This record gives sequence, structure tokens and C-alpha cells, in this order.
Amino acid sequence: MPVNALILSGGGARAAYQVGVLQAFATLLPHMQNPFPIICGTSAGAINALYLASYLGEFNQAAQDLAAIWRKLHIQQVYHCAWQDLILGLARVGASLFNRGKGVNTPLALLDNSPLRELLSNLVQFDNLNVRIKRGELEAVSVTALGYHSGDSVTFFQGAPHLQGWRRARRVGQASTLTVEHLLASSAIPTVFPAVFLEREYFGDGAMRQMAPISPALHLGADRIVVIGVSGNRNPENWQRKTSGGRSSPSMGNIVGQMLNSAFIDALEGDLEHLERVNHLVRLLPENIVNSVPNYLRPVETLVISPSKPLDKIAGRHVRDLPPSMRFFMRATGSTASSGGASAASYLLFSNEYCHELIELGYQDAMWEKDNIVRFFADQACPVKQPKKAAKK
Repeated sequence: MPVNALILSGGGARAAYQVGVLQAFATLLPHMQNPFPIICGTSAGAINALYLASYLGEFNQAAQDLAAIWRKLHIQQVYHCAWQDLILGLARVGASLFNRGKGVNTPLALLDNSPLRELLSNLVQFDNLNVRIKRGELEAVSVTALGYHSGDSVTFFQGAPHLQGWRRARRVGQASTLTVEHLLASSAIPTVFPAVFLEREYFGDGAMRQMAPISPALHLGADRIVVIGVSGNRNPENWQRKTSGGRSSPSMGNIVGQMLNSAFIDALEGDLEHLERVNHLVRLLPENIVNSVPNYLRPVETLVISPSKPLDKIAGRHVRDLPPSMRFFMRATGSTASSGGASAASYLLFSNEYCHELIELGYQDAMWEKDNIVRFFADQACPVKQPKKAAKK
């Protein structure tokens, strides 16, 4: 039976969209106890991935509980954002100029995300990962982060004993016992949240230099993948949408927003296009050639759900929901809709209202893909790998 993998990309607060899609999956697949034996996450997507992987109950209930958490989420649960916190963060950045660009005593960061550490420690039951792996409910779960010293995109995975690590150009797979430190490292947006030391070096957001976001799922044994993106670029209706202010000088928020889009979005979209071309090529090859290298040449069926509306526009409407200090910071750096930099704000807008709207959009988009979703899972009454004895029967 083919093995499904779920890939959850990064994107800060944009990851709320993924939760809406997962909630729709729970509605459309009520009898599937475990649709995804392999779950791969990056940045904020890694948080969603680890929550699902560590949940001892059925997938449907896990998706509903995760949605309830995001609906109640507030910025103060992710990072400190009072006036004194913002001023202290700016002071830390300024002080680094007198310390060879490094943070004094702690890794350089504009914001303190210690509340996120506490939240994740309470929500994600890491001990349950081994329990589900031993039961055969979970084949593997992975979290990707960037090593600041080596420059490698490292995928830390926890899974079945037979799984082995890998090394490719700038891409490494390493078996590990996942902890909250891995989640914090994978979601540490550069200079915004502090880097995290893991084993041998400091790590930051996994979306950076992740040239092949789909690769970890394939290395871990996936035959088919479901990708939940956080960009509307795949929607042709958004390709020709008009932009305003094209002749004006870009704001700091506009520049940072494009940098974040490049890290969080472009690699995934490029990898999907590459996979689609390879699938087309493999299907054109004679069957005897494909069978001669079964572990290397094989088509990988994909199901991609991505936003039907530009998330930066939604973020622009919700900048007003931020606390006064962050609202001032967003306006001062041009990270608002009127300044064309709302894309940057969309990654840090962990406001209740913004997350709620993204969840609703994700649910709606997935329901529009109802036929494709049902068709994708139609031949899998039970998506969990069966033991060898049971398979012989």
C-alpha cells in the first residue's frame, strides 16, 4: 500500500492556513484514523507537524484540537511585545554593532520568543512520538533547520528503526530524538527570533536554504505527498493582479517581506514544479526501464492545497489588531498595506483575528478541492503500513 506524507511549509503566522485545511481533511475523511504515516514540517509548519505526530488519538480529533488552539492564540503567547520589550530588542541589535555583530550573552534577536517555548512545551507531547512509532501508527516525523556555521539544511527526523540518514548537496538527514529545541530552531526567523544551539552549532529557520522541501518526505519512504502551502502564487488569478506604488522606493518592510517570501515560499513552489516535470518524464519512459531502478525512478503522486487569496492583503487589514508597540513598528518600517510591505507583517501577525480568517480560508479552499481530496484517498481504507504477516494474508 502506498505511503502518504504530509508536508507543512513554513511561514510564521501564515501556518494558521494549514490548520484550516487539516480541519477540512478531518471533515472529508471521517473514517481515516491516520492518513499520514509520514509528517514533515518546517518553521511554523514544524509546530503543526509535531502536534499531529505526537497526538495519541485519531487524526480527525487532532486536527480539530489544533484548530481550537490556533483560534485562541494571541501574540503574547508567541513573543513579548510590550513597549519595553521592543525597545530592549532594538537596543540588543544596536549593541551588537559594538560586538562584531553578535548578540551580547545571548543570540542576536529583535524579539524574545520565550513565551513560545513555554507554549510548545505544554502542547506537544514529545514522549508520544516513540509510542506511536512502536504502535506502527507513525513511520516518521521530521523538522528542518538551517545550521548557521555549516550552511547545511538539516532535517532532524524521528521514526522507525530501519530509516537511515542521508547527505546531499547542502542537505542532511539526521536521526534524532525531537525536542522543543528543534521546534524553536526551525521557527527562528533570522534576527527576529534567537537562534538555537543543537548538538554542534546554532540553527535558525529551516526555510532558509531549503532547496528541496519535498526531499525529506521521499527519503523517509513516501510514495505520495500532500503539500499545504502558504502562498497564493500557484493560483493563476493572482499572477496578473495589479500592484500599486510600483514607481515608489520600496520600504524596509517591502524589502524584508520579499526576502521572507524568497525563503518561505519560492523553494517549495520550485520543487513542486520540478517534481511535476520529473513525474511527466517518468511516465513517458518504457516500463522495463522504470522497473530496472525501482528505488530511484518512480512517479510521486501529489496533492497541493494553497491559498486562493493573497495572504499579504489579509494581513494588511489586520495590522490594526496588533498591540500599540508592534503596530508602531510595522508602520515605521513600512510593513502595512498602504506602504506595500504587508507581506512582512503576515509572518508576525499572530493575532486572534488574523489567524481565525486564515483558518476559515484554508477550510474553504480545501472544501473546494473536495473531489480531488476524496479521490486521492479513495484507494486507502487504512493508510498505515501493515505488518509483513498481515500483508501476506
